[in-house]
Amino acid sequence: MEKGLPLLSFLSALRSQFSVNGEEGPKYGFDGNRYHYGDGTSVASQNSTQILTGYDTLDVGPNYDFYANTNAQGRVRRSRPSLFQLHSNIEEDSCPPPLYEETNTGRAPGDSSEDDVEEPQSEPTRFGWVKGVMIRCMLNIWGVILYLRLPWITAQAGIGLTWVIILLSSCITGITGLSTSAIATNGRVKGGGTYFLISRSLGPELGGSIGLIFAFANAVAVAMHTVGFAETVQALMEESGASIVDPINDIRIIGVITVTCLLAISLAGMEWEAKAQVLFFFVILVSFANYIVGTIIPATPQKQAKGFFSYQADIFAENFVPGWRGPEGNFFGMFSIFFPSATGILAGANISGDLKDPTVAIPRGTLMAIFWTTLSYLIIAATIDASGVMNDTLAVSSADSCQGLACQYGWDFTNCITNRTCTYGLSNQYQSMSLVSGFAPLITAGIFGATLSSALACLVSAPKVFQCLCKDNLYPVIGFFGKGNGKNDEPIRGYVLAYIIAVCFVLIAELNTIAPIISNFFLCSYALINFSCFHASITNSPGWRPSFRFYSKWMSLLGAVVSVIIMFLLTWWAALIAIGIVIFLLGYVLYKRPSVNWGSSVQAGSYNMALSYCVSLNQVDDHIKNYRPQCLVLTGPPSCRPALVDFVGTFTKNLSLMICGNVVTVSYHLESSSNSHVIWLNKRQIKSFYHGVVANDLRTGVKMLLQGAGLGRIRPNVLLTGFKRDWRKDKPSCIDNYIGILHDAFDLQYGVCVLRMREGLDMFRQAQTHVNPGFEASPERGVNTCVPPAPPANFSLDPDAMVTEPQPQPSTVFQSQQGKKTIDVYWLFDDGGLTLLLPYLLTRKKRWARCKVRVFVGGDTQRKEEQRKDVRRFEDLIGPYRLNTAQKDGHVTAEQLNQDCPWMVSDEEIETNKPKTLRQIRLNEVLQDYSRDAAIIFVTMPVGRRGQCPSALYMAWLETLSRDLRPPVLLVRGNQENVLTFYCQ
Repeated sequence: MEKGLPLLSFLSALRSQFSVNGEEGPKYGFDGNRYHYGDGTSVASQNSTQILTGYDTLDVGPNYDFYANTNAQGRVRRSRPSLFQLHSNIEEDSCPPPLYEETNTGRAPGDSSEDDVEEPQSEPTRFGWVKGVMIRCMLNIWGVILYLRLPWITAQAGIGLTWVIILLSSCITGITGLSTSAIATNGRVKGGGTYFLISRSLGPELGGSIGLIFAFANAVAVAMHTVGFAETVQALMEESGASIVDPINDIRIIGVITVTCLLAISLAGMEWEAKAQVLFFFVILVSFANYIVGTIIPATPQKQAKGFFSYQADIFAENFVPGWRGPEGNFFGMFSIFFPSATGILAGANISGDLKDPTVAIPRGTLMAIFWTTLSYLIIAATIDASGVMNDTLAVSSADSCQGLACQYGWDFTNCITNRTCTYGLSNQYQSMSLVSGFAPLITAGIFGATLSSALACLVSAPKVFQCLCKDNLYPVIGFFGKGNGKNDEPIRGYVLAYIIAVCFVLIAELNTIAPIISNFFLCSYALINFSCFHASITNSPGWRPSFRFYSKWMSLLGAVVSVIIMFLLTWWAALIAIGIVIFLLGYVLYKRPSVNWGSSVQAGSYNMALSYCVSLNQVDDHIKNYRPQCLVLTGPPSCRPALVDFVGTFTKNLSLMICGNVVTVSYHLESSSNSHVIWLNKRQIKSFYHGVVANDLRTGVKMLLQGAGLGRIRPNVLLTGFKRDWRKDKPSCIDNYIGILHDAFDLQYGVCVLRMREGLDMFRQAQTHVNPGFEASPERGVNTCVPPAPPANFSLDPDAMVTEPQPQPSTVFQSQQGKKTIDVYWLFDDGGLTLLLPYLLTRKKRWARCKVRVFVGGDTQRKEEQRKDVRRFEDLIGPYRLNTAQKDGHVTAEQLNQDCPWMVSDEEIETNKPKTLRQIRLNEVLQDYSRDAAIIFVTMPVGRRGQCPSALYMAWLETLSRDLRPPVLLVRGNQENVLTFYCQ
């Protein structure tokens, strides 16, 4: 690949060179139902021993369609062959494996059902960079401020500071334009404009809030430009002596009528709106030419009487400095009024869905529009001020007391200057450009064109942005406005909403009041666009590779900071309102957590931070005061054992690590998709990871989890599992595997916990029978087997199809308020303190806070008769696993029998472990007496010595210890290392 060539451009170039099913493509493929050659014949019909060589291969070259995440209308999605297809041995008449890599679709990407093929629709209207972006942006920038406020701002601030205001605004918009260009060229841009760019970069939290604010700001901008148009019409009516009601109400009436007409044009479709914009653009260019000609030709006596004397150096010098007047007479007051004129730079980006190639059109059109409009503003600010400052009366200067520069040109304006009653001049009349021009009606036409075009562009932009936001379903109720109509998917409902908002602000009828309101909203949008570019750059994500190279992350950061500073310098209370709205909407999205994933830079930043902190933890030694029980929970699919998940999640939430482990033991070695399990955990509000492994048997898989789960210091140190209730009915080898897992955990220095509940833990469903259920038998499978049944006939090999339906969220006892019950702790042996630490952590949670912790260290010893009965019951438990006389006298030695059947119990082993056996029997009696009404019971778990305590005997201990108890019982054994502190240093 040529250096610097963007990936998307490279793939686009390859698009025409490679084809999956074309004549020049591979001669071997898959149509969704069978393997076939390029001529359409099935693979099964060919000689199965034929060797594919050269181009006779299923593998294909690069293709743009393989990387797109959307499907073109009228054809089936094309995808590359999967690694499974390329790597595995394809046999005749065998059920084909999944052929395509995992995609974001709801089913296997290789599916080619009839539903995927849509009827071809008429091609919607698309625009290039000139008509779609540059002209639209220039028209939006050449708005009401240019004609009706720039001369007045120049009179207030002077030419010098007016240039500063123009250049400062252009710097902010220029930096924002560069940032927008970078974001827009970092991938496929769809409809939604500014909202789409920010949300796909920073994520839904900030993207959603700024989408609402930006759409609202554009709707208010419609009112601003419309009021400017209405002011001009009202001024013309006043010159003619006509009036509807009074000046202020005339502006309101004209404004409402105008917005209604613009709504009609918008509803007619983008094609009509684009034609209207071209017409307005032509009218503005003619008015500019007329203005320039007017500044060059000599001034007539009528113009001189109103203060225009053509180009004069002394007038230019005097008007170069400020002449502040009124309460708005300051730099930032003028800046707040002027800045909305520069906010049109996103007009083209806001219709990104209607552009032929947004990645080319947005950068080129936006930056060209900024350049030409900035130049035009600077020229007009310099030339309009050559017209003089104040004037009023037609009189030849003859007195020595004449004041002002007009005296040098034969005019005396002393009286109106002294009394401040002048009605003409830049400071007194908003229509000064008409005076300067060669033909005043053309300036009026330009005002009409500029105001109406800008209002029309904003009226189109607001619904387009809002529609994209509505379709993402980030906020409630607003989805009603996301529906589109016609081939361009026009947001009719959005147009009506924008119209209502615009009419409400038109009723204010005061341009200088409306302009500062929207300045802060636009500045807030620009700050987030620049921050999006900066944040995406510093995260060093491989996904950030814009083809537009003329941007700087530090300039983007500067643009974001300056935008925020100017917000407060303009109107501090409006800035606080804008930021408050952003924070409120941000908090709402963070609380709701919408199920969207756009690969935002926030995700990349989170990864960088997590990686950095994990690496830094390697440099810090473990300390007992920072010990946290980091739990590996053998849940299988988490939805199978919700009680186990809820219990562990209770004391690990916001405190320590929790990993739900699953071992898949199906013969075709396919790991279950983690996505559905994570969704289930998130919906249940359990803060946990999911880790699935594929192994030949359960114990091997758990060994893999014990040794491989976690990262660095963030790795499990406690193993939690459910109690194997069916151990007496299951195969003895399964019992040995279960106890072997506990031994493996001890060998790896894990603490071990076993949870037993009277009603059991498992909740199996047909869709999950392919997963090893672990330690409790499901109703669907036989109790005497360790291997799960074969998959059902309709079982899919697609990982995402394994658990496609949403899993239910059953309630468990650990989700309920526990009230004033007790948490009974039987701390029988010093295991390092884990037996005592876990109940303490439980009481820190709200549901368990009212429970009282009781710690037991001994019991009554005066119940010998009951103990004899319990001993006989224990002997019945291990009876089927005793070595009988026939086995001893046979040809098989005891050593061989222990090696082949380690679960069998000899008389010697029973006698050796008799004290421990009696201890478990007696402890169960104590539990029955004192802990019947407890909320939960914690008991130190006995440890069976490897090689001397058969697995059946150990299992009988656990059974005897925890049987016939109503409360949940957690058998706990630490790894004999301290987890409690009794000191502060």
